[in-house]
Amino acid sequence: MKHSRIAHVVSSAEVSMNRLLTRCPVCAEEMHVTEVACVACGTRVQSLFEPCGFCQAAPEHLEFLTVFLRCRGNLTAVGEELGISHPTVGKRLDAALAALGIAPSAAAPPPPLPPRADRKELERARIIELLDRGEITAEEATRRLKDL
Repeated sequence: MKHSRIAHVVSSAEVSMNRLLTRCPVCAEEMHVTEVACVACGTRVQSLFEPCGFCQAAPEHLEFLTVFLRCRGNLTAVGEELGISHPTVGKRLDAALAALGIAPSAAAPPPPLPPRADRKELERARIIELLDRGEITAEEATRRLKDL
């Protein structure tokens, strides 16, 4: 007699998902994901998986980032939706970025300004380029060059 195995397809409504634990509930050390499974067919894969920064973020950071994205990064709109001041929005954004390991302080510093003489030459070249394109008159170019 031939035995057939029928896979039970589980709808998403039947599965109750818990938030990923990032710390051990017993000793508080970092937890690692070592297995993932398909709820539809039961396939399991065991390995050491790289953690997701968003998965490890605190719920308050995820809630803030959800509002931030819904408001398309408009800090004023975020403040209005959350009922907080603009400076508080900035502080919460900095905290969320830091929690994800992408704090503003990690950004590259702006390039240093060129020496004063080089800046004058750059501005002189820019004025002449504007004149060549007809964006300013000869009189305006003369005035700007004298002001350098």
